[in-house]
Amino acid sequence: MIDPMGQEMAGQEMRAVPDTEGCLVRLMGLFAACVLFVALAAMLVIPMHAQQTDRAKMLGQKLFCACGCTQVLTACNHVGCTRSTAMLKELDERISRGDSDDLILQSFVQEYGLKVLTEPPNTGFNRLAVIAPIAAPIVALFLLWEVVRRWRQRAPLAGAGGLQISPELLARARHESGKDFDE
Repeated sequence: MIDPMGQEMAGQEMRAVPDTEGCLVRLMGLFAACVLFVALAAMLVIPMHAQQTDRAKMLGQKLFCACGCTQVLTACNHVGCTRSTAMLKELDERISRGDSDDLILQSFVQEYGLKVLTEPPNTGFNRLAVIAPIAAPIVALFLLWEVVRRWRQRAPLAGAGGLQISPELLARARHESGKDFDE
């Protein structure tokens, strides 16, 4: 018998040696084909979520989660938070329908109220709430300056010899104190 190297094998049986390299190559090819198939099937079956787009992230940053955690919708990290999941799903649906940003935000305001917005609208009392912290200290400083200015104008200046007390007041003070002081 002749072995694969071309030498004679004396007295030995020739066994079938499996081709491990070829088997390994075929196995890796089959594995790569399976991975590719699963990835393609996942892309076809599971649609890409709109919350992965820049627009969805931007809109999600403008909304609070309605569960009461006071976290931004896209950052709500409560385990099993059903509110954020439902709100993100609704956001995905509205973005995939092609609704405008204002329409999407208004629909969330109608459903959850103004508290769902991270930035309140710039109208009415909300405008006053933004302006008041800036304007109040300025007005207070102006009023304080005006009061001090008026006090300075009214204050009588004492002469170099001190305050002058009328002789009648001095006599009355001496009489009421019961003591007679000589000057």
